Amino acid sequence: MREFDEKAKQRLCQRLACILQPEQILVDEKMSAHTTFRVGGEADIFVEINTSVELQKVFALLKSEGFTRLGKDFYLLGNGSNVLVSDSGVRGVVLHLSKEYGKIVLEEQSETRLVCQAGATLAAIAHKAYEYGLTGFEFAAGIPGTLGGAIVMNAGAYGGEMCQVVKSVRLMTSDGVIVEKSAEEMQFSYRHSILKEEPLVVLEAVIGLAHGSQQEMKAKMEDLALRRREKQPLEYPSAGSTFKRPAGHFAAKLIEDAGLRGFSVGGAQVSEKHCGFIVNKGNAAAADIYALIMEVQKRVKMSSQVMIEPEVILMGFGEKG
Repeated sequence: MREFDEKAKQRLCQRLACILQPEQILVDEKMSAHTTFRVGGEADIFVEINTSVELQKVFALLKSEGFTRLGKDFYLLGNGSNVLVSDSGVRGVVLHLSKEYGKIVLEEQSETRLVCQAGATLAAIAHKAYEYGLTGFEFAAGIPGTLGGAIVMNAGAYGGEMCQVVKSVRLMTSDGVIVEKSAEEMQFSYRHSILKEEPLVVLEAVIGLAHGSQQEMKAKMEDLALRRREKQPLEYPSAGSTFKRPAGHFAAKLIEDAGLRGFSVGGAQVSEKHCGFIVNKGNAAAADIYALIMEVQKRVKMSSQVMIEPEVILMGFGEKG
């Protein structure tokens, strides 16, 4: 990580103020306000991005200041629904795709494709698809994330995944160059895309759906919402399913079989309602959640000889003393 002291922070804020509005630049911003775990220390600089042009300008500025590595020198954040930020915060810059960068429209000359910007929530896309009478996105209505993050990890639920509906993706390199990739070029697989390896930022995607019955769509979304309320610990802050599904197994079953239902570290707990979730019972620190993830991994390995991998992205760990 490059050196970033108070003088450098002040200089970067001054330069950002030349291309953005003052309210878009937040200093020492608490990340607990931007993650669904509701934990995390301060980001040195937190920048709200409203347009792709702004993103290009900010990328150019960051590069000129020595911030060249996405995920190392600076970070991109969507809805914060699959992120664990350390208690000591994030060194450097966090770029946040704001709600302003969340437009959803019908593709020109198409009646079944939606063009969605990366900041659009999956719930908003599902609602817009319903308004247009387009089916195929109902599975994602309850996933608490934005399109950008969902594409990065090929998010899914109840038998549906983003790879089933994404037709193409517009992306931006850290040099500000815009490229487009087909669904095949995105190399989607279980909770994975090419963006796990390549430092590209999702700008928008074309979502391909089909004409359907609004009555049936509404019934399906209501059914999935009911199933979520009944089976998932929505009453506590979490990042959704904490662990990936290992081949041939279910993470929640392995965790339960290891005797870890309700197991706690500090304010973090393996949900008593669904063992696949680690929840913040109200006073957890990021360190509690991290320690619990590590302990669950270790005990499941001892119990079943299966190593379960976290879905949650770690941000800021090991960067600040």
